This record gives sequence, C-alpha cells and structure tokens, in this order.
Amino acid sequence: MRETSLSLDDFIYPLFVTYGKNTRKEIKAMPGCFQESVDKIVKHAKEVYSLGIPSVLLFGIPEHKDALGSGAYDPHGVVQKAIKAIKDKVPNLYIITDVCMCEYTSHGHCGIIEKGDVKNDPTLELLAKEAVSHAGAGADMVAPSDMMDGRVGAIRDALDEEGFSEVPIMSYAAKYASAFYGPFRDAAESTPKFGDRRSYQMDPANRREALKEVALDIEEGADIVMVKPAMTYLDIISDVKNAFDLPVAAYNVSGEYSLIKAGAKLGWIDESRVMMEVLTSIKRAGADLILTYFAKDAAKILNK
Repeated sequence: MRETSLSLDDFIYPLFVTYGKNTRKEIKAMPGCFQESVDKIVKHAKEVYSLGIPSVLLFGIPEHKDALGSGAYDPHGVVQKAIKAIKDKVPNLYIITDVCMCEYTSHGHCGIIEKGDVKNDPTLELLAKEAVSHAGAGADMVAPSDMMDGRVGAIRDALDEEGFSEVPIMSYAAKYASAFYGPFRDAAESTPKFGDRRSYQMDPANRREALKEVALDIEEGADIVMVKPAMTYLDIISDVKNAFDLPVAAYNVSGEYSLIKAGAKLGWIDESRVMMEVLTSIKRAGADLILTYFAKDAAKILNK
C-alpha cells in the first residue's frame, strides 16, 4: 500500500575534492563528510559505487584563488584531475560537476566583480569555459549552480561548439538565498568576503518566481532542473514537478544534514528514522533525483 519508496537510483552523493596528496579532512559542521585530495577521493568514489549509489557531484577547492576564479577552468585543476582519476578506477560511476565560480574566486562570489557588484554577462563566458573543461576531462553531466541569467544557454552553446553535445545540463534552476548553506560554505571555502548572494539567488518568500526561473532554464536547454534547498521548499518541488515535463532534482543541503546530525548527537532524535522520513518527503513532493549527504547512510539501510 506504500505510495512512495526510496531507491538507490534516486541518490546523488556530493564530494569535495581539494589539492595536495593523502589529504582527508573531516568537515567539522558536516560529520562524515570530507575535503579529500584526488588520491583519497578515488577511494571514496569506489566506496560510494560499491553501495549501489550510481552518481556523485564534484565540488572543487583549489590551492590558489583569484578574482577571476581561474582554477575553475584550469585543465589541470582539482576537479579536472579528480574526474580523470575516478573515471580510470571507477569507470561506471556517473560524474556530475558543479559549475560555479564561488569556490575559486578570492572574493567568494559566483561571478566577476566590478565596482563591488557581480556582473552577470561577463561571468557567462567563464562559466562556459568551466563546463567545457569539465566535459573535456570526462564529466558525464554539468550542473551550473551560479544563478546567473542566461548561463544555461551559454553553457549549452559552448558544449555543442566543442563537440560535447551529448553532455546534459542539470540546472540549479530554483536556487534560494537560504540560510541553510552555512556548513557547505565552510566545506567548499566559498563564503563571500563581502555582501551576500541575495542579488542573484531567489528570495525564500517567492513561489511563483520559481516557475519563471525554471521555465527560462528549460528554454535555454536544461535537461534536468533542480530545486535547492529541499526540506523547506517541498511546495516548490511539487510546483515544478506538476508544471514541467522534465526530471526534477532536489538538493538536501548541508544545513538540513547538519541539523539532523546535531540533533542525533544530542540524543534528541532517531537519526536513521528522521533521515529516511526527510528523504521520503522529498521524493513524495516530486523529486526524481535527490542530492544528499545522507546517500551513503540511506544506501546502507536500503541494502539491508
């Protein structure tokens, strides 16, 4: 009689790759998650695949940052190296890459800064270069998360021009300026040095705007659309699922993960039950794919 069931195929597991060798640093606010050098992340990828999780999402933490985020599109960057290394050892693991500038810029914003403002159009060229470099390294899919207007179209054109027409785009289409991103910004070392991202991410109070943003990304060529965060935006996931005939992804973000981990550590909640209830609610709302730091823990339960 159960209407909604979770499957291993629902999950995408985020990984954080950093520079150096033999590095595996646990992220304080995200127990069980790590910044890992390429050699370590390959081992982690093997573990993820052995659990039956079909896909990972890679975020990069470069050794050096600059105003233009050049490490994002460096052919020898940490993400590019990680893609090649994982594909060599775990060829059937599906690799998605985050396409954004914030992890690579010295100022921590998602685009080029001019006179204290993030400039939309000049950023598009750099995002396209980043996506092409990821595809060239062997990424199976790219996922732009910057929320610049027009970036899906710019990336699609660039991929097609460079011979990567088969590489799909999973767009962070309805990404809200959420307070739930705090632990991630520590993990990716991407906290803005000034201001915030409310000028280019969505107002948490807005619902109709999400459908407009998603529609624009679909018109530009998005293959999958994402809602981020998930738990406090279940209504948006449902709206998007009902309005569009495309796969819908939802990101169960770091703050949502950390709150559950903290509550469990204090003995206030049953972590496994709360985790599975949350993930089920995200799927019940309409998500076809769930990006979650709980993927490994949930997989172990499902595999039993």
